[in-house]
Amino acid sequence: MANVSVYNMEGKEVGTLELNDAVFGVEINEHLVHLAVVAQLANKRQGTQKAKTRSEVSGGGRKPWRQKGTGHARQGSTRSPQWKGGGVVFAPTPRDYTIRLNKKEKRAALKSALTSRVQEHKFIVVDELKFDEIKTKKFRGVMDNLKVSKALVVLADNDQNTVLSARNLADVKTAQASTINVYDILKYNTVVATKAAVASIEEVYA
Repeated sequence: MANVSVYNMEGKEVGTLELNDAVFGVEINEHLVHLAVVAQLANKRQGTQKAKTRSEVSGGGRKPWRQKGTGHARQGSTRSPQWKGGGVVFAPTPRDYTIRLNKKEKRAALKSALTSRVQEHKFIVVDELKFDEIKTKKFRGVMDNLKVSKALVVLADNDQNTVLSARNLADVKTAQASTINVYDILKYNTVVATKAAVASIEEVYA
C-alpha cells in the first residue's frame, strides 16, 4: 500500500496515511480515462443548435428570372445558399451528444485517475480544513503553506465556510468525496483531500 504524508493547515507534516491499493494503487487504464473525459465533456453539450436549410427558409417559391437571355446565371430560387437570406447548406440540427459508460467503467476510470495523481506525487492529504469564518485570504494562505496552485480540494462534507472561502479563487475548486470526477482530477495540477475525504472515497470505491 502507498503511504502519503499528512499535513496540517500550516503546511507542516503531522503524520502519514496508508492508502488503499484497491482505489489508489490500481493498474492505470488510459483508454478508460480518455473515454470518461470525452463522455463528461460530451454530456455537457446542450445539442440545441439549429439553422434553416433552403427548404425551411420562408419565400423563394418563384423563379427570380427566366432561365435564358438575361445575362445572369440561371437561378431557381432566392433562398438558395448563395443568396443573401438563403438557407444554410449543411445546417446544424438538434442532436443528443450523450455518451454512456457503464458503472464498472466509470469506477475503473476514476480509480486510474486517482492512482495517477498518487504516483505523480500530486495527491496531498491534510488532517482537516476548518475555518472559523469565510475568508478567501486565509484559504489562499493554506494553499501557499501546502505549496499548491490550481488545486481540486476534496472534502468529506459540504463545509460552507471552507467552500465559500475557496469559491473566489479562480484556480481552486472544491468538491465532496461523493461528487469527484475524472475530468476535474486531471484538470487541476494537484488533488488536496482531507483525511475524512480519503476515508469516504475508499469506503465508496474500494
